[in-house]
Amino acid sequence: MSKIVREKHLNIIKLLSQATEVTARLIEKGQVQDCLILLADCQEGAVALGSHIEKLYGMQTQTVKELESYCEALYQLSVAMDEQTQVEVAYEALKGAISHIKGTYEKEFPDKKEVVFLPYKAAMWDSLESVWMAARDDEECDAYVIPIPYYDLDENRNFKELHYEGDLYPDYVPITSYEDYDLEERHPDMIFIHNPYDEFNTVTSIAPEFYSSKIKDFTEKLVYIPYFVLAEIAPENQTAIDEISHFCFLPGTVHADKVIVQSEDMRQIYIDEFLKKATTQGMKVTREELEKKILGLGSPKFDKVNSVDEETLNVPLEWKKLIQKEDGSRKKIIFYNTSLTPFLKEGDSMIRKIKDVLRIFCENKDEVTLLWRPHPLMKETVSAMRPDLWKEYEQIVDQYCSEGWGIYDDTATMDMAIAISDAYYGDPSSVVQVYQETGKPVMIQNVEILLKL
Repeated sequence: MSKIVREKHLNIIKLLSQATEVTARLIEKGQVQDCLILLADCQEGAVALGSHIEKLYGMQTQTVKELESYCEALYQLSVAMDEQTQVEVAYEALKGAISHIKGTYEKEFPDKKEVVFLPYKAAMWDSLESVWMAARDDEECDAYVIPIPYYDLDENRNFKELHYEGDLYPDYVPITSYEDYDLEERHPDMIFIHNPYDEFNTVTSIAPEFYSSKIKDFTEKLVYIPYFVLAEIAPENQTAIDEISHFCFLPGTVHADKVIVQSEDMRQIYIDEFLKKATTQGMKVTREELEKKILGLGSPKFDKVNSVDEETLNVPLEWKKLIQKEDGSRKKIIFYNTSLTPFLKEGDSMIRKIKDVLRIFCENKDEVTLLWRPHPLMKETVSAMRPDLWKEYEQIVDQYCSEGWGIYDDTATMDMAIAISDAYYGDPSSVVQVYQETGKPVMIQNVEILLKL
């Protein structure tokens, strides 16, 4: 339970306890009518508290049962007051009941932070996982992973198909349904997000009730960690900075109380670019405030890639068959990554490049296994933004999968692709920054270069 909700509950219990003491004084003075009014007010408060706890945690909590016993004690005292019999006995029962409520509540809802993680795509969970693990292992925290739904968008940014990927997360991650957790009512102490776009994305949109502009009011601290990592840029390289400056001033960075980025250099870039954009939009913010808000603590994606081990992964049997040579030795595995921006920018040239790459690896399939993993939003993006290319691209994928000589990786995360591969080949995407952490070779494809037959 969050500290702010717990404090409100304990304040109500404290008021009920104080009212019990006032009741004793009213009884001593013979002010029966005033006492009956106070008892009625106490019952109303106890019922409201019990209803709120039931709304948050269901009907089976011991605290609610103690509140029901307390309401019965209130009733018995009011009857005794009205009939002028057994008042002292009824009052002692009431004192005992309120004492049990406080003790039970503090035992059932200890003083812990409630921390919520709101990922949307399972493939991007690695940007939050190590932070969740730290919260999970902290005895002073209750951590909840609550995947949120998202929509595909058409070319006019209208909502299309709704997606929910709660069943795609690793088995060791306990999932709470977004339908069972009321952010506004539970008001967690911290919320972590990795989608910064709110209504400004062009391909997908998380459900609007989870936009950062809304949920910032439902927590004491909203923390944004990018789902991506960027190529490191020297703070003085303004030309390169201009290409990524839009990431620095998105709804998530604006509404978050804390923004955690991949390095100190990137932190300075975020601060500088945020300040520029804020100034042009009339937003009042100081550099000192941004230096407290934006932290260069590193990306959890790096933590994840350094923790993944091929030996601990459950590599699919179909993949193993493609990796192994006839003599039992292991082929080299190349992680082939195709990303969104080059595809949208290059169009037909990228189609030709992919075909050429697949042809080359097919010809060398006895020695090398290709592991092709397109960006997880490739289908949604290409079909929405380049429908003229989608049919041909889909045919390429279908043919590659049906021929069965290489691996097509559409799993929820890229952990396995990174762990089992020997080298990276493909587009200059954020995956490159993560892959470089492994120390394995990285090769960037040039869409204009085709291997001649």
